Amino acid sequence: MKIKTIFVHPVKGLTAQVCDRVQLVENFGIFGDRALALMFTDMGEAQPLTPWLSKKHFAVQNDWGHLASLNCAYDTTSQTLEITKNGELLVAANVGTETGRDRISAFFSEYLQTLSPSPSARHPQYSPVRLVGSTTGETRYQDRDQGQISIISQATLDDIAEKVGVNYIDPRRFRGNFIVDNIPAWSEFNWVGNRLKLGSALVEVIAPIGRCMNIDVNPDTGDRDIPLLSQLSAKFGHAQTGVIAKVITGAVVTTGETVTINNH
Repeated sequence: MKIKTIFVHPVKGLTAQVCDRVQLVENFGIFGDRALALMFTDMGEAQPLTPWLSKKHFAVQNDWGHLASLNCAYDTTSQTLEITKNGELLVAANVGTETGRDRISAFFSEYLQTLSPSPSARHPQYSPVRLVGSTTGETRYQDRDQGQISIISQATLDDIAEKVGVNYIDPRRFRGNFIVDNIPAWSEFNWVGNRLKLGSALVEVIAPIGRCMNIDVNPDTGDRDIPLLSQLSAKFGHAQTGVIAKVITGAVVTTGETVTINNH
């Protein structure tokens, strides 16, 4: 088994970014993954290092699907966040500065006014947003417990595509961290309760991941173009894909490294 692709999400709820290598940290997760977030200003005072809060506090793709039509790219060296759409640069700013954060916050506050929330949105009313979090990765606005990552088999995605009658399922729909090759479809569920070596990092697989309507969203256009959530239940009898794992021993993990079961 090998790591095919590594994804991080620099800003919670926005698009994924492919990385060649990431730093896994014990009881933390992936350094830089969901380190920034767009917090609604009517949900409390938005400080640069706002602690973990529930998803209702933030503008996220699951509630505002067409956020996915924006491509988010973050450069950790320059601390520059770039937002493009269809190849056109919409805004770029150094989010290590207050001026840069203000520019990003103003852009998304205006952009959200052009969107309609999903019927199940936890914060459906319009409110300005403020970019929060650390530019160097010390914060994590993840959906799950501290220290967890997500892993999905490429074969599982291929099997879903075949069963629902499409040529390809973009892994970004599932917002996972590691896509793993050379493992049979759905067999990652057999890892639950076991420990894995991702390269030289050690993780413990906790549970399958229950899915939400976010997987229906096309990661390029923001359109809900494939009813994947209902199709999972109809074709497979459940709405789970991939597994969550807790980082036990941190390390730098790179694309192409091996994945092995390690219970010793």
